[in-house]
Amino acid sequence: FRPAQLTTVGKRCCLWIQDLCMDLRNLERARDDLRFRGVKGTTGTQASFLQLFEGDHSKVEELDRLVTAKAGFKRAYMVTGQTYSRKVDIEVLSVLASLGASIHKICTDIRLLANLKEIEEPFEKDQIGSSAMPYKRNPMRSERCCSLARHLMTLVLDPLQTASVQWFERTLDDSANRRVCLAEAFLTADIILSTLQNISEGLVVYPKVIERRIRQELPFMATENIIMAMVKAGGNRQDCHEKIRVLSQKAAAVVKQEGGDNDFIARVQADPYFSPIHKQLESLLDPSSFTGRAPQQVAKFLKEEVRPALIPYQSKMGGKIELAL
Repeated sequence: FRPAQLTTVGKRCCLWIQDLCMDLRNLERARDDLRFRGVKGTTGTQASFLQLFEGDHSKVEELDRLVTAKAGFKRAYMVTGQTYSRKVDIEVLSVLASLGASIHKICTDIRLLANLKEIEEPFEKDQIGSSAMPYKRNPMRSERCCSLARHLMTLVLDPLQTASVQWFERTLDDSANRRVCLAEAFLTADIILSTLQNISEGLVVYPKVIERRIRQELPFMATENIIMAMVKAGGNRQDCHEKIRVLSQKAAAVVKQEGGDNDFIARVQADPYFSPIHKQLESLLDPSSFTGRAPQQVAKFLKEEVRPALIPYQSKMGGKIELAL
């Protein structure tokens, strides 16, 4: 949580979206990989059905196929015990737990940015941010998502333990736990996704606050650009580095010990050593030159990854994809 090379709000959001796209692909994979247990009988041997059909294996297999299709599945597991393998539950809850980690990370970022007053989640007109401090605008939705996401991430431990300690057949040691953790996982994922959607649709960005913070931090970030410009103008890199080290420490002392503004650039302008690049300082401090290819990366990512990933869901989203992008 320290100042570093600049990025853009759009790039930050794309990092969030990329994680969610990975979760979407994992959810689709887990859903498509699901199979039906099928008509396998008490311990998975199909013995009772084989007896019912007087030893006709083809009829047992056809019944298995028909019931599987009737249940809405394309495939059934070829072998099972009394239950399908409980590793299936691990795969499903692992995907949901991973989604929880993504949402926790997104909402943590939003909470940190809200503390900097650069970005805020939606805040209702009569909303109370704190019962004790009326001026506060706590990011309560993001806080709630983080809280519930932690719960969602821990639920995957239940099927891990169930699968690992299962004996030959299912007992209540297996099923009582599943009736709780599976339902809770899907309900928890549902509510944090709904809350995240509410946050996303009402997210507020404060460009002026961001601009002010950049002005405070940019002078030190620009030191490498200043060194390179001086070298191009014929200066010695080591001499320039030492000059900047001394001036930056003096400027830092003003900020930390006196509570003043960062006057590093003013010191550079006043130092005759840097006269060869004084006219370049304005361009060297242009914030857009510090964000690299972030705008191009965002445009390409939205076009080539996000839009194709959402097209299958366009009808369900009511044509909101283009608006969202």
